[in-house]
Amino acid sequence: MRITIINQFYTPDLSPTAHLSASLAEGLAERGHEITVVTSRGGYVDASPVGAAGGENPRVHRVWTPRLGKKSILKRLLDYASFYLGAAWRMVRLRRQDVVISLTTPPYIAWTGWLHRLLHPRVKLVLWNMDCYPDVVERAGMMKKGGILSRIMRFSNRALFRRLDHLICLDQAMVDLLLGQYGPRKRTLPTTIIPNWEKTSAFPAVATGAGQRHPAGQFVLLYSGNMGVGHGFETVIDAAKEMREEAISFVFVGGGKRWQWVKDAKDREGLERVTLRGYVAKEEMPVLLAAADCALITLRDEAVGVMSPSKLHGNLAMGLPVLYVGPKGSNVDEAIERFGCGVSVRNGDVAGMVAFLRRAMADEAERERLSKRAREAFDAAYCDERTLPQFEAILAGLGVKEPTHSGQRAATAPSQE
Repeated sequence: MRITIINQFYTPDLSPTAHLSASLAEGLAERGHEITVVTSRGGYVDASPVGAAGGENPRVHRVWTPRLGKKSILKRLLDYASFYLGAAWRMVRLRRQDVVISLTTPPYIAWTGWLHRLLHPRVKLVLWNMDCYPDVVERAGMMKKGGILSRIMRFSNRALFRRLDHLICLDQAMVDLLLGQYGPRKRTLPTTIIPNWEKTSAFPAVATGAGQRHPAGQFVLLYSGNMGVGHGFETVIDAAKEMREEAISFVFVGGGKRWQWVKDAKDREGLERVTLRGYVAKEEMPVLLAAADCALITLRDEAVGVMSPSKLHGNLAMGLPVLYVGPKGSNVDEAIERFGCGVSVRNGDVAGMVAFLRRAMADEAERERLSKRAREAFDAAYCDERTLPQFEAILAGLGVKEPTHSGQRAATAPSQE
């Protein structure tokens, strides 16, 4: 099949969706598909490197964007607008594809895939949903719910969902939210839940192993990745205050709108055991994770169903027990319940968070048990060896009738697990 993947970010950009897109593109290319990627020059954060265009398979088309960053809404919107225009121009000029897979960065970029289908009606359109708009900005208090802009975005969603051939979501809460609001009335929209993942080759099993992560005698609780409006840190800071005299380090690596809030809280409360640093390159992540004893993942109550933390998979790959602070029903909560690879506590439950950390600090055997279960969870559900066959099953079910293209071997779709 000829398959195009559309996303604003692509490797070597630091964005999680950049690496997920690349993993999918490369995995499908290895399976014999002819892959095209329509993306931008990068810019998820200021430190993101600029990628090159070209390649044979995947073939990467990089649309020019001004790389203004995310420091203001205006700058972000200008980056979005330039990518919309460039991607639309690229998609109408692209030779006929069999399938277009669109992510949700920026929101509604899937409409550029529909433009391609206007010219080539037999093209199948798949939405790989990462974030839910306008819900995520409404719940963050950045947009008035039911306002004119919100109504326009919901109208666009309903129109887009009527044109989709398949919807991919990250967890059941996201499926319920999207189909409950935008599911087509006259037909059932096929939907598959596929969690995000990491490449198995980047995290060999020998890299794991609790009991080797104690720099300077400290128990290290690590939060790595985006610290955006959907992530809560009030419970974490209160726990750090209660444990300020204990041998534990609260380490935050990343950035986002709430990074400054955490820094201000650290300075205001004099929390010497809280440290912050900026994003690190993807290839540095295994080393960073190997220095930790436990992974911290947070989610605000209002963010469940509209976003799914993507830091889970690398943590599991390194055998890190997961301490999740957030509501029930998220992808992280589901993983902990299914695999027993950590503990879930709710926002505001400082006592529960502190109690778990003290048990983990005192009981090395328990840490090793949780570490083993974390890696087992990764191998069972959150690696490319498990997720890519699910994409193959979706492609097989789309009913594309075109023969294999010249120069490509037939792709065999494994059964969905």
